[in-house]
Amino acid sequence: MAAAWRAMGFIALVLVALATAKARAADCPGNPNALGTSRVMAIDPRELPRVGTVQYSRTLPLEEKEVVLTFDDGPLPPYSNRILDVLAEHCVKVNYFIVGRMARGYPDLVRRMLAEGHTIGTHSENHLLGFDRAPLDIVKSEIEQGIVSVGKALGNRDAVAPFFRIPGFLRRHEVENYLQSRRLMTWSADVVADDWRHITASEVVRRAIGRLDEKGKGVLLLHDIQPATALALPELLRELKAKGYRVVHVVPGKGDTSVPVVAKTEPAPDVELASATPIAPKPEAALPAPAADSLARSEDVAPPVRPYTSAAKPARNMPTPGKFLTTEPGGWPPVISVPVPRAGGVGVSSMARQDQVPAGRFQSR
Repeated sequence: MAAAWRAMGFIALVLVALATAKARAADCPGNPNALGTSRVMAIDPRELPRVGTVQYSRTLPLEEKEVVLTFDDGPLPPYSNRILDVLAEHCVKVNYFIVGRMARGYPDLVRRMLAEGHTIGTHSENHLLGFDRAPLDIVKSEIEQGIVSVGKALGNRDAVAPFFRIPGFLRRHEVENYLQSRRLMTWSADVVADDWRHITASEVVRRAIGRLDEKGKGVLLLHDIQPATALALPELLRELKAKGYRVVHVVPGKGDTSVPVVAKTEPAPDVELASATPIAPKPEAALPAPAADSLARSEDVAPPVRPYTSAAKPARNMPTPGKFLTTEPGGWPPVISVPVPRAGGVGVSSMARQDQVPAGRFQSR
């Protein structure tokens, strides 16, 4: 009798799972095999100020086989465009962490992210890899100006979620305390796919799925500026569905979720097309000595994680009339920077590596 009851219980669970899958597919017209979004989770930053077991002892209250997809560093065409296309095809909602100057460069893409139902958090103004050692006033300016830039790109500052991810995970207590005082939720991650390391698309999928399987659930960190990530996303979503994972979309919860700006920040001056010149990097001497043990000082964090550094260099013999070459911090792909007048600065378009983007796989729109 007990065996019969167990069998009936198993059948009931299977039927519930099938019904849920059919409901998600029905919510995605034209794609009966869509992964979909299983639920929306509302979080109040005051109740959960820091998440992500890569660094912290707590994370989002996810159930087994639930995953939150997060994308950093964009937007950057054509990769962000392609990723948005794939997400729309599969009716998947994600959490973005936008770099301010990228939002100024490509405001239409940021507005598209919001219009298609994704949550828009921030990731500083310039992706400064120095949050663990830069003077606090510089870090505060990076945080605040990033919010301003993304809010202006969206045309509505209240549309910016009070979610923030520290560039390079280079945390320190003073910065976290400031973010918490601003009612900004600090996001680390539970699982990383190493897509900033310029690995192949298949390797991005392999690492993401393998590490999710080890954890059983979690916040997955990806980057929508990476060619391999754009190529990997369709297969990643198919693998998630095949393995029974369910996507959770996180939105601001109860309470005042607007992000007021505490200090006026001046926008960067416009750059004319005819006078484009490389932006000189700030001298390292302007920053204090690195706080290499800044992560280790806390009892609730893992050893320091510095995943974004990259020595990738663009080809020096590329024909680039009227443009200049540069490489961006934070593991961004090699780029050609061109002035974008309405960005108030420099917009960035990526040079895809030939071994990552087979001809005809996708094109920008």
